[in-house]
Amino acid sequence: MNLHANSRTCRSSRQLICRRVVEEGWTVRQAAEAAGCSRRTAAKWLARYRAGDQLLRDRSSRPKRSPARLAPQRVDAIEALRRLRMTASEIAEVLDLPRSTVCLWLKRIGLGKRSRLEPPEPPNRYERRHPGELVHVDIKKLGRISARGAGHRVLGDRASQYHTHVNGRDTRFTGHEYLHVMIDDHSRLAYAEVLDDLTASCAAAFLRRAVAWFAARGVTVKAVISDNGSASVSHLYAAALCELRLRHLRIRPRRPRTNGKAERLIQTLLNEWAYARIYGSSQERTAALHPYLKRYNFRRPHGSLGHQPPASRLNNLVRNYS
Repeated sequence: MNLHANSRTCRSSRQLICRRVVEEGWTVRQAAEAAGCSRRTAAKWLARYRAGDQLLRDRSSRPKRSPARLAPQRVDAIEALRRLRMTASEIAEVLDLPRSTVCLWLKRIGLGKRSRLEPPEPPNRYERRHPGELVHVDIKKLGRISARGAGHRVLGDRASQYHTHVNGRDTRFTGHEYLHVMIDDHSRLAYAEVLDDLTASCAAAFLRRAVAWFAARGVTVKAVISDNGSASVSHLYAAALCELRLRHLRIRPRRPRTNGKAERLIQTLLNEWAYARIYGSSQERTAALHPYLKRYNFRRPHGSLGHQPPASRLNNLVRNYS
C-alpha cells in the first residue's frame, strides 16, 4: 500500500475510525482527535466506508479528464518518427510541437536514447567448470593520497584539488599508483597488488607472483584473459606467459564486458576498500588491501556463488591466506 508522505492515517487506522463511529457510537470529531487527523479527513474516510469501500486505499490524484494531454495519434507519430532515427528537435519541427513535449513523450515511451531503438543485447554469461581454467587480469589507476588528506571522491568536494604552489611547484598532484588484479573465473578467488607503475615489467612480475599465489592454494592457472593495453600486448608479457606455459586470450576491442569479472572485482575493491573510508596516506590504504582480500576470499558472501565466499568452491584450498 502506497501512502502519501504526509499522510496521518493508514488502512488500519482508517478502519478503526470508521468502526468507532459506526459501531461504537463515537462522534466524528472524537474519532479524528484519537487518530491524530482532522475532522474533514475522518469524515472523508467514513463516507467511503459507508458507501461500501472496505479497503480504504488512497485513490489516484490524476484528474478524470486532461484536455491538454497530447492525442494518442500524435504520440504514435512521435514514436514512428523516432524509429526513423530522427532527433527530438527534428520531430518537434515536423509535428510542430514544443521540443520539451517531444522529449517528455520519448522518455515515457522508453525511446529517450537512440540506443533504445536497437534490441538489447542478450547477456552472455559464462563460467569455466574448474578452478584455474581461466583467470581474468586487469589494471586500475588510483590517485595517490597526498599529505593534504583524502580527495573529492571521499570528501564530496574538490577543495583538495585546488592549486597550491610551494617554491614554484604545484603540490596538488602527487601522482598515481596502479591496482593490479587477478580473479579466477570459476571460484572468483582474487589476488591483487598495488604497484607504482603499469609497465610491461610490472605486469609480468605481477603475473608471476599471482600465478604462484594461486598455485600455493591448489589452483593451477592454465589461461589468462586480459584487455589490449600496452602492457598486455608487449613482448615481455608474452615471454612471461610462455615461461609460465599459459594461454593468453584478449578481449575484443571496445568490449570490456568480456573481462567483466575483473571489472566487477575492481568496482567492488573501489567501493569496499579504496573509497570505503578515509586513509591518511597511500601506504595506509595499500596496507588495508591484504585484510580486505582475506575477507573477500574467505568470509564475504558472493552474489554469483549462492552467497558463499569464493573459497567454498575450492575443495583442496590451503586455508592459510598469508
